Amino acid sequence: MGLSWQQGPLGGASVGRLLAPEPIPARLLFAEPLRRRMRVRFRDEWIADSEDVLLLHEPARYPVAYFPVADIRSGVLVKEERATQHRDLGSTEWFAVTSGGNSTPHSAWQHSAAPDFAAEFRNRVAFAWRAMDAFFEEDERIVGHAADPYHRIDIRDSSRHLQVKLRDRVIADTKRPVVLFESGFAPRWYVRRDDVDMSALVLTEGQTFCPYKGLASYYDIDGVKKAAWSYPQAWPEVQRVSNLVSFEPDKVVVSLDGKILLMEPGQSVTPHGVDRALDPDEILRRGGMDRSQ
Repeated sequence: MGLSWQQGPLGGASVGRLLAPEPIPARLLFAEPLRRRMRVRFRDEWIADSEDVLLLHEPARYPVAYFPVADIRSGVLVKEERATQHRDLGSTEWFAVTSGGNSTPHSAWQHSAAPDFAAEFRNRVAFAWRAMDAFFEEDERIVGHAADPYHRIDIRDSSRHLQVKLRDRVIADTKRPVVLFESGFAPRWYVRRDDVDMSALVLTEGQTFCPYKGLASYYDIDGVKKAAWSYPQAWPEVQRVSNLVSFEPDKVVVSLDGKILLMEPGQSVTPHGVDRALDPDEILRRGGMDRSQ
């Protein structure tokens, strides 16, 4: 997703290439100011509040927000003996986060000996996303990871002929598919339920969470596990695919204008875990919090 995830330009598996006369290092990090007010809650208390957050894009990782130490509430960080070595940024110190009598170990870190080319990180601290109660931009909760300004989703209507088959059975047939283009991923084709033989789909237990689209439900088709999925209530930004169905081209035969679609690089995704204390209802609401807090 975005700049350094999946097939993004710094992700390590980009489908494009950087044009330059000299060889470019295989691994590049990118840092930039977030330019948004960001806050952190832990055990129902605000522990960080900053308009000077620095975002780190690291290959094959979600962007990480680093807060100036001066913008973190005094006494929250308790230094641990634990230290690790970051392959690019050197020695990393770890902290327990403590507030209101509660403490969570290994939940914040600092690159205290960052090399000169990354000196701006020496006095900044990042918080483990799922160890905190929540992260906010202004008064709206941000879920999954720090917002990636390079992540984009475009949705387009199409009149191409999309057909889905399993063995000899036609599962879906439409000339009005919807295609979703997402940064770092191959295109995904969605079908309206009126054009799907829904009797072939069996809803399975469990859902996965996408920080950009919401909760996905999955369907088995004639014994083929999780061959299709749907976002029953996609977030407002991608509402056009709400309740539509998409199919895995490595599990069923998906053809577009007679051409069989194959599983492309960038379509295999490791499911993103749900943030701590984030329940499905809150994901669907995409709400913030009580403004009185």
